Amino acid sequence: MRQIFQDLKNGEMQLNEIPYPKVKRGNVNIKTTKTLVSIGTERMLVDFGKAGWVEKARSQPDKVKMVLDKVKTDGLSATYDAVKSKLDQPLPLGYCNVGTVLDGSDTGFEKGARVVSNGNHAEVVRVPKNLVAAIPESVDDESASFTVLGAIAMQGIRLIKPTLGETVVVTGLGLIGLLAVQILKANGCRVLGIDFDTAKCELAKQFGAEVVDLSKSEDALVAADAFSRGRGVDAVLITASSKSNDIMHQAATMCRKRGRIVLVGVVGLELSRADFYEKELTFQVSCSYGPGRYDEEYEDKGKDYPFAFVRWTEQRNFEAILDLMAAGAIDVKPLVSHRFSIDDAKAAYEKLDDRSSLGIVLDYSKSNEENLTKATVVLNENRNFEASNGNVAFLGGGNYASRVLIPAFKEAGANLTSIVTSGGISAVHHGKKNGFASASTDMEQALDANTDTVVIATQHNLHAPQAIAALENGKHVFVEKPLALNHSEIDAIEAAQKTANTIVMVGYNRRFAPQIQKMKELLDKKAAPKTFIMTMNAGEIPMEHWTQDPSVGGGRIIGEACHYIDLMRFLAGSKITSFNAVKMGDNDYVEVTEDKAIITLTFEDGSVGSIHYFANGGKAFPKERVEVFCDDGVLQLDNFRKLTGFGWKGFSKMNLWSQDKGQANCSQAFMDAVKQGGASPIPQDEIFEVARISVDIAEQLRS
Repeated sequence: MRQIFQDLKNGEMQLNEIPYPKVKRGNVNIKTTKTLVSIGTERMLVDFGKAGWVEKARSQPDKVKMVLDKVKTDGLSATYDAVKSKLDQPLPLGYCNVGTVLDGSDTGFEKGARVVSNGNHAEVVRVPKNLVAAIPESVDDESASFTVLGAIAMQGIRLIKPTLGETVVVTGLGLIGLLAVQILKANGCRVLGIDFDTAKCELAKQFGAEVVDLSKSEDALVAADAFSRGRGVDAVLITASSKSNDIMHQAATMCRKRGRIVLVGVVGLELSRADFYEKELTFQVSCSYGPGRYDEEYEDKGKDYPFAFVRWTEQRNFEAILDLMAAGAIDVKPLVSHRFSIDDAKAAYEKLDDRSSLGIVLDYSKSNEENLTKATVVLNENRNFEASNGNVAFLGGGNYASRVLIPAFKEAGANLTSIVTSGGISAVHHGKKNGFASASTDMEQALDANTDTVVIATQHNLHAPQAIAALENGKHVFVEKPLALNHSEIDAIEAAQKTANTIVMVGYNRRFAPQIQKMKELLDKKAAPKTFIMTMNAGEIPMEHWTQDPSVGGGRIIGEACHYIDLMRFLAGSKITSFNAVKMGDNDYVEVTEDKAIITLTFEDGSVGSIHYFANGGKAFPKERVEVFCDDGVLQLDNFRKLTGFGWKGFSKMNLWSQDKGQANCSQAFMDAVKQGGASPIPQDEIFEVARISVDIAEQLRS
């Protein structure tokens, strides 16, 4: 199936072939019939893409500060690679989708039902159930494509809380503004519309509003005063897009005492206190389609808000807009300025430069039915794979996999067969970029006869079942940490590995870093036990993030601190005999305490060490520090860039121009073992030992 993307580097629009998205619990797979181009939002995104690096930076000063902080801690090269990778990601366009249900068995939406959603411009979309609404029979698909924009207008109006007969000004008569005019009229309000475009003013008149045409030098303040009979308007809904602060000043000036101003659009917000103070005005920014927006529990996990307490959610706003359309209170036919087939998507997007454009509707009736549900897209028909070691498939194509692992494996000589992701978008993008033979949403594609090695870089809860499936198919397995989330999963992987007699490797890359290898070389010459202090300034991750969920991400001890458990095990060169872990105590200031912990390990040879895993530090401080004390000497490694020896005979320092955490060396060592039929670069008993200790430590911290 095909989908529209934007290249963030240059703003170019692309129509790419993408695999059918994997059916996902709580989601609806929809075959698209119509989509609406959101003129304002999509023009802004395209303009951002077309802008140069300097213009991009000027438009996002907060991001510039983050980049500068990263340069200080990680170095220029690593930062440049990270920024380049971010801009390299294809951006799916569109959020106004209409279609018929292909699969929604656990969502209550029956196959074949007509639905509206915030899905992208794609022949097939997968959308969480709370962002989908059924379309009444009397509403046609083209009209329904305006539902999401209507919900944005409606949410702003709900915040105004208009009552019958009130006077409301709508500033900005684009699609959302014109929909707002109709909703307000249906609510029994008197409406005054303001815009520079005469044609849009005429449409607003057609919908029952009085208008101020600024292109004719009409005075908005004078008009608003007359419209409100000299009392000041009750409310102003701002649906304009402008950098000017004058719009807010104008809104405040035309309001009555205790009037309401709600911002739906994007305008300058340098406010005058006097404007608001003297009249006791209220000002509020409206958030998208309504309650539930950007709430992972509501949108991604499908947990609806109680109807009695949250009457209007984003889904229920969709339904309300559709009901108004069905009743004839909203008429969108006059808002359609252009219609294009999905085949002519490029021509459709060229209309964004035409300021007279309004509603641009894309039609999908010519879609090739045969291609819609194909789970695999061939990227390179000329690739042939011999039955030899080193044919590698990837499960997962997220940020770390795409930016670090795939390039490292490619450099290590891997023959890249298939890349599999849940949605298929990143699989195609990174598959094309790195020379994979195919992109897919079906895991079986990664387990076919062409592949002897599988790299797993998916969400942590998927690692164990995917590793077991790969082992049962006789594949070597490289798992980006963690190996598993609990003991039963670890036991099952170990049993499967012994049966398959193939390699199971975890991406504990730090032990392969050049400075760590130097430390190991120096430490191996010392018979005396060592003491370790390892500090990870991990950075805060919200409690709602999937990595913090014990059942999905396993928490940050299992998911990240395992790196340091393995690193200490490697440098000690001795089995772990005991551990103890303490965390920050419960308090009123910090939601997550498990990721502010001190972990102590002891070893068979008498060595001892502590891991300080802290998520409450600042980014201005280096992320990682490793210190080893042994035989009257100290080795200190700062952020995998600067290694210093204090009192260490024959060694003083080893510094690198850029950070190297060993990812390339780790991948190379694994691929060499696969190709040459050698042993795992990390002994299998150490892999399972570290995995079990990591789980035990996490469980102790939670007890």
